[in-house]
Amino acid sequence: MTDDTDTEVVVSLQEALRSELKDPMGTVYTEADALFAAADPPLIAVGDIVTYHLIEADHRPDVALIDGQTKRSAIEDHIQEAIDAGVFDREVDVENAAAGLSAGLLSALATAIDAASDGESTVIVVDGEEDLATLPAIAAAPSGASVVYGQPDEGMVLVECDEAIKTRVTDLFERMDGDDERLWDLLDG
Repeated sequence: MTDDTDTEVVVSLQEALRSELKDPMGTVYTEADALFAAADPPLIAVGDIVTYHLIEADHRPDVALIDGQTKRSAIEDHIQEAIDAGVFDREVDVENAAAGLSAGLLSALATAIDAASDGESTVIVVDGEEDLATLPAIAAAPSGASVVYGQPDEGMVLVECDEAIKTRVTDLFERMDGDDERLWDLLDG
């Protein structure tokens, strides 16, 4: 059962900022093995297709965020089955609106990243959209961690979580509509 405060949108992306998210925030890979070789733990995957490719290459992410869609269409059954095959230690369901970040998603992400430090993997199943989840994943990940997300028609983007990328994400959050102070409170757990 979801609490109304969990579905509340904490910050949302206005149209003027969308262009800043078009370019990859890291290196683009087309092979999961090459990406995994370059990644440092914990590995956080945002998106069904990225998660699927990592699992198929025997590189389960420590944290994965999925929404059952790719390019606004339902994912194929075999992709869903591969992700559902008991690969993760725990599953958390959250709601999240398009172009926004809900309190529930932010809290679940912070908890999942914390659990990853204890060796527990989590898949966060989003009812709605997980597209913006890359940003709080970068912000909440420990320095040196890896966040991977899909770049449509190009491949998988590997983001190394260093101070420069964290500063860029912080700047984006400060310019979004909503309550960025609450966002940080939720990500800090």
